[in-house]
Amino acid sequence: MAGSIESYEIAAGRRWRVRYRKPDKSSTDKSGFRTKREAENFLASVTVAKATGDYIDPGRSKATVGMLGPDWLKLKRGLRPSYTDTLERDWRVYVAPKWGSRRVGDIKPSEVTAWVQDLLDGTAPTDRSATSRNTDGPRSATVVLRCLGILRGILDVAVDDQRISRNPAAGIKGQPKKHGKTARRYLTDDEVCRLAEAVRTVDRATLILVLAYTGVRWGEAIAFRVRDLNRLRRRLHVRENAPQVKGRVKVGAPKTWEKRTVPYPAFLDELLAQAAHGKGPDDLLFPGDLDGYQRRPTTAEGSTSWFRMACKRADLERLTLHDLRHTAASLAVASGAHVKVVQRMLGHKSAAMTLDTYADLFDGDLDDVAERMGDRAAPYATRALAALGLPA
Repeated sequence: MAGSIESYEIAAGRRWRVRYRKPDKSSTDKSGFRTKREAENFLASVTVAKATGDYIDPGRSKATVGMLGPDWLKLKRGLRPSYTDTLERDWRVYVAPKWGSRRVGDIKPSEVTAWVQDLLDGTAPTDRSATSRNTDGPRSATVVLRCLGILRGILDVAVDDQRISRNPAAGIKGQPKKHGKTARRYLTDDEVCRLAEAVRTVDRATLILVLAYTGVRWGEAIAFRVRDLNRLRRRLHVRENAPQVKGRVKVGAPKTWEKRTVPYPAFLDELLAQAAHGKGPDDLLFPGDLDGYQRRPTTAEGSTSWFRMACKRADLERLTLHDLRHTAASLAVASGAHVKVVQRMLGHKSAAMTLDTYADLFDGDLDDVAERMGDRAAPYATRALAALGLPA
């Protein structure tokens, strides 16, 4: 027997209750139906769901987002420490205040759509005590999409665990679009060297030159150890990454495709040899005072960090450390490097990613291609034009 339907009386009138067995054979019921037809339809839907394997236990859908969120965040700890820190922060500040107490089975797509708009308008509930960062006012598209991704990821797990049949945060309308990024800064060789000269300390000047001529990230550069330096082949081996998270350095391995060997120009050889002098294989090339590592300099306007002061002394507009990575890509392309070489140097997952990121640097290739194609086709084109009675 699929189940049974029975009526009962309450002050507001007659109601109907459905009794049935769950797939695990335990008994349960659902009451409150206003008509017998509603109760019959519900029992029929349960019967079909059990037969197709799509049955959702109402008791499991009572789990809250707050109960599932921490476990989802644990799954993300294998990502870059700086990124996982951002996810945890946005969970505490934006997602948990709105959804933490909500049952996953009660969330509607329209509510998620409204929340996204509230974040964009700056009217969504936030937990200001969870961060020192200003949480008032409209949020950027980047923050909103990341918050939506957190909620969607948690609800994906709820779907996989058969707590809900579909994800109410998937495919919602009104998602913001990221605006185009600000124009990248590409320094010339002269500007790079002026910046290095303005640093005024040899170790940091060497660090600037390494960033600008190898394309490694700051966290990768400060994690270089003496054993990563191969002077015979003029190579540096990227084996670790040391990002700064919450004022501390968290050392980890780069992603698989970011573990790589990068070349450096000959003029850097003596500077790197000096950085390695008197050190053991496991010693850092560029040690500092933050857990033994170089402290990442602030690049914000008004900062008095050594990097910002060097930019001023070199008469350069405000730069970020990542601009030196862009510069390395630009200088490599200007030197005739193939896109696959630039991809390997920067640690991109694919050449397509490199082209998407630095499409503007390869514009000159279009002119070169057109010129070479024209040179090859010229004898044949002349003949074709003559046959058509047109001047060659």
